[in-house]
Amino acid sequence: MNRQLTAIIEREGDGYVSLCPELDIASQGDTIEESRTNLQEALELFFATASPEEIKTRLHAEVYVTHVEVAVG
Repeated sequence: MNRQLTAIIEREGDGYVSLCPELDIASQGDTIEESRTNLQEALELFFATASPEEIKTRLHAEVYVTHVEVAVG
């Protein structure tokens, strides 16, 4: 079974950090693709080892990625 999850990737220093907000699992890599691949591996390891109860507890069914406008200065 496959499941689609969100990956947010941002530059941090000389590399990239990736985050899956549905499960609050993160990884990193030297490139965007490496960071994404490492996050995939971390997520697959989580699903392979976590109990159904832990998955249910950690999994956020609704995640929204959007922009907000704020006053600065």
